[in-house]
Amino acid sequence: MAGRTSKRMGYEGVVLAAPATAPYQRFSKETAHWWIARALRQSLQSAGLSPRDVDGFSVASFTLFPDTAVGLTQHLGLTPRWLDHIPMGGASGIVALRRAARAVQAGDADIVACVAGDTNHVDSFRRMLSSFSRFAQDASYPYGAGGPNACFALLTDHYMSAYGATREDFGRICVAQRDNALRNPHAVMKKPLTMDQYLGARMISDPIALFDCVMPVSGAEAFLVMREEDARAAGLPYAHIRGSIERHNAFPEDPIQMRGGWAMDIDELYAMADATPDDMDLLQTYDDYPVISMMQFEDLGFCGKGEGPAFVRERDLTIAGDFPHNTSGGQLSAGQAGAAGGFIGMVEAIRQVTGTAGPTQVKGAATAMVSGFGMINYDRGVCSSAAIISGAGT
Repeated sequence: MAGRTSKRMGYEGVVLAAPATAPYQRFSKETAHWWIARALRQSLQSAGLSPRDVDGFSVASFTLFPDTAVGLTQHLGLTPRWLDHIPMGGASGIVALRRAARAVQAGDADIVACVAGDTNHVDSFRRMLSSFSRFAQDASYPYGAGGPNACFALLTDHYMSAYGATREDFGRICVAQRDNALRNPHAVMKKPLTMDQYLGARMISDPIALFDCVMPVSGAEAFLVMREEDARAAGLPYAHIRGSIERHNAFPEDPIQMRGGWAMDIDELYAMADATPDDMDLLQTYDDYPVISMMQFEDLGFCGKGEGPAFVRERDLTIAGDFPHNTSGGQLSAGQAGAAGGFIGMVEAIRQVTGTAGPTQVKGAATAMVSGFGMINYDRGVCSSAAIISGAGT
């Protein structure tokens, strides 16, 4: 039995609908409960549904403690027959989709609301980092490595040494995403970013500088998973799930992470979707730091390992470009609302392939890939995920 893997089932008959964003704020006095409730209400209202119609509920949040999804059912007046809480950070949006879709397929739920959100008090980010994981509590935070900046500086420095990447290469990702964010009314970053400004920004953790780092904010994202026949009957724009993958603790033998779990399963994802990289009209990567987006370009099959720098030099990553990437501005320019950072790409992709993205809409967008990455310890992120979705007419 060792090494044997069952063939994944497809997701026929299950769709994604009603994407919603609770507009981000830099700081908030409200709780994570409040933000999650706001996104859920917006999603349900856009679908013409009430909380009574939701019989499945999936939640991702870092600042919900001491509550979990269980506590939220009472707080929000829900009575689900299927419940999930996903503690996977940036991988959570796709993991939520995968689990919810299987629940709908199995008849365990008819409509699953998938929601992620966090608040950002003045000191909440520091407090979260100090207790992020057992590793953070015991081996990094007490010694001054109080968060992801130092971890991703390590990864970025190694990537630059191994593959000849320059700060300008990472800057191309950041500058393009800021251009995209200027079209997104929900984005926190409202000023253009030039390459000179990127290169001249103050150093945070060498070689990580200011614009390589996400801005922690308060906010939430949501979408619904339901049967296609129900979405069609309700007249909702919806997206098909062409395929999805997740992997945890991939390549543990690598001395430092230069590839993620996507590299283990990407061929199967494309086979499930009956697609190739060339069929993707846009890509939404998890982008807490640009080196991780660069790694995903490679591991998702858009270029070979180590070819990310050359890839971004030859592509226009803006909404109107030849390789639209993180069209909402991503976390680097729209903001990182905690665990909602694992949802922002999925919510934007649903809007894109259903033609409802408004000012960030990519012309003719029909098929999108979304990838997730989460739970950094020291030299690697442990969780990775990806999905391919397409519009109803595809």
